[in-house]
Amino acid sequence: MKKVSIIAPIYNEQGNIPLFYLAIATELAKQINFDFEIIFVDDGSTDDSFGEIEKLVKQDTRVKYLQFSRNFGKEAALSAGLHSCAGDCAIMIDADLQHPPELISEFIAQWEKGVEVVVGVRESTCESDLIKKAGSWLFYKIMNMIGETKLAPRATDFRLLDRIVINEFKKLHESNRITRGLIAWLGFKREFIKFKAGKRIKGEARYNKAKLFQLAFSSFITHSLFPLKLAGYLGVIIMLFSGLIGLHVIIYQYIFDFSGNLYLSGIAQLAILIIFLVGLILSCLGLMALYIANIQKEVMHRPLYVVRKKINF
Repeated sequence: MKKVSIIAPIYNEQGNIPLFYLAIATELAKQINFDFEIIFVDDGSTDDSFGEIEKLVKQDTRVKYLQFSRNFGKEAALSAGLHSCAGDCAIMIDADLQHPPELISEFIAQWEKGVEVVVGVRESTCESDLIKKAGSWLFYKIMNMIGETKLAPRATDFRLLDRIVINEFKKLHESNRITRGLIAWLGFKREFIKFKAGKRIKGEARYNKAKLFQLAFSSFITHSLFPLKLAGYLGVIIMLFSGLIGLHVIIYQYIFDFSGNLYLSGIAQLAILIIFLVGLILSCLGLMALYIANIQKEVMHRPLYVVRKKINF
């Protein structure tokens, strides 16, 4: 029998874990032709998430548990699950029930047809936060304009990966990562399934606006060279613009004396030029600093996560 790994990253999901397991177990019972493992990756929870999972481990041998030494972030948790899973394919799904477990059967059906990556695309959501919705739209718009890897708008981490994709993913060693971006970079045959995101039953979303902004900015840096090239483009534009202004001043103010009310003293001209060039230099240095910081993190080559405890592996 082929084996399917269910990977669920969790962070303080004590109240949702029993509900999530019940929904998952119900769906897995429909798939009698497959063997399953359910991997909970605990991203440094501070509540009693472990206690709830420990109960499940005792009653279901398919349940496995991976605990981090501290909070490393969802991207690290997803990577840990993919590094540890033993299935012929893996399905990544959030434990807050916003990713509908009933779509697991449809994901597997697509996989059986030969699709190597099945991506869940959020068609609508119960979320009413306009800032997050606008931010999500803007992120995908900018990313697909400047990024070397194109991302499907509203695509989520709720997806199935074939074993061949998992093996290739394990070869990637970036510290700053967005999992869906790396999977998109890998390519492979893919299919998209739209879904309506459910309402979080208990608790609050752990990815606040600050973390989402940090993830988005990190994605721009790691998946696009455009911001770095922008410094060069900006320099060329500013040189052309300042050159035309300088030519205009020389011709109208010094040669033909047509300046009239537009007369600028030599000191004023020099001040404007200096401020302009200082702004250009600082902008370029700021952009380069971001890339240098990213290079430093990669060169340090620290582990993506640290595991404190493993159960049933």
